[in-house]
Amino acid sequence: MTQAPLSTRELFRQAVSYVRTSPIPGAGTVPAYSLERPPARLPMRGDGPVLGLQGDLWDTAAQIAAGTLDPTASVRRATDAIAKFGSELGAFEYAPELETNLTAGPLRGIPISVKDIIDVEGMPTSGSSRAIVAKVADCDALAVARLRAAGATIVGKAATHEFALGVTTPQARNPWDHSRIPGGSSGGSAISLVTGMALGSLGTDTRASIRVPASLCGLVGFKPSIGTVPIDHWLTLSWTMDHFAPMARSVRDIALLMDVLVDSNRFSAALPGTMSGAKFGYSPALVAGTAPGVKAVFNASLAAIEAAGGTVVELSIPSADDLALANAAGMVLSRTEAARFHTENGTNLPECTNEVRLQLEEALELRATDFVRTFQLRGLLRNRLETAFASVDALVMPTTKVVAPPRETADDYLLVLSETCIPWSFVDFPAISLFAGLDGVLPAGIQLVGPPASDEFLLSLAHGVEQGLPKPPKWSRS
Repeated sequence: MTQAPLSTRELFRQAVSYVRTSPIPGAGTVPAYSLERPPARLPMRGDGPVLGLQGDLWDTAAQIAAGTLDPTASVRRATDAIAKFGSELGAFEYAPELETNLTAGPLRGIPISVKDIIDVEGMPTSGSSRAIVAKVADCDALAVARLRAAGATIVGKAATHEFALGVTTPQARNPWDHSRIPGGSSGGSAISLVTGMALGSLGTDTRASIRVPASLCGLVGFKPSIGTVPIDHWLTLSWTMDHFAPMARSVRDIALLMDVLVDSNRFSAALPGTMSGAKFGYSPALVAGTAPGVKAVFNASLAAIEAAGGTVVELSIPSADDLALANAAGMVLSRTEAARFHTENGTNLPECTNEVRLQLEEALELRATDFVRTFQLRGLLRNRLETAFASVDALVMPTTKVVAPPRETADDYLLVLSETCIPWSFVDFPAISLFAGLDGVLPAGIQLVGPPASDEFLLSLAHGVEQGLPKPPKWSRS
């Protein structure tokens, strides 16, 4: 399940070569810029009670609202966990002494971590890098300000793969097996949730950064459509692909966080979801090469969907060529935009880790024609992939084709971990990773992908699917 070890410079060069020589999807045809979508088969709201995991953000918020849990006690439990496990697991770049935010709101007393590329007023932003001087933010990003206004207590800045430019977060440890990576780039966010250092986290997802750690650590990670959550005051990775995105323990937690982040109630209103009449599709390319244990979890998830009244069908899209093109073009686009940002903002590239430095240095040499071609490929590939939804409500696939790799060999999995995630960030389809089961003691996830701008509908589907899946195990210090 590993690729032949290559330097990140060589990986980038391979991606550029693929972009230059790849056939144009749909060449010679008229692009289908608007597709008539079949009527949604899944009601946006059911009649039954909202179901979910016990002890999640939703339950805690309900207990605080009912007066059966002191909000300061909720935050204290989180800060106690940070003190006990934060350094050991490499979860945070900065965790201050703080007071509980007692502002009345749906997140009153809820501890939230924020990825260390997003500004939080009064806290330094470093991108988990020593190549810049960490600056103390003089204001909150709008998304952070909305969390605070809803009563959330920001417990600290969660560790990230350097500048969010990777999928491993190699300096951190998977809470289920400390010899393995948590995934990335929002690795610290995942650690904080599994261990009770936070009940929700605000991260980013440019290529795979919220969904990979959610899959490897047994959580729920939601990549909404670009711009659904306001994006500002952050260390840019790719300004045309960056998403602010929530991670939590359950789909209903995600719904509550999304309502706060977009200043609405439309995500919670999409719950509960049901599988009755819903249709899911997958292609052989989305499953090819999946490790046996992860494939067994995936097959069990498909069976659970069908047992709950859903239908699963095999599709021809996306093909292996589609996945390869999206991965290559997504790397070229994101790394080139990152290189421009960091050179213009004074990043000392020699002080970056080798993995990040080599990517940025190589991206600085990219020809303008190659950069422009990635945008052409992006639009045409989006049109092609949208046709997959002509007969299904959502696509389903393993989020990652392997469980969390060992830390010492994590670089061998740089492409494997993100293969099924990058396409949906590249073409901007909403996607969500759910805990689907265990391969031994390690979590495995399934990913649901919806057509463009179907964010609430996808969350409703995900909630219905979640009800038939196993519940994540409870973490304890190993």
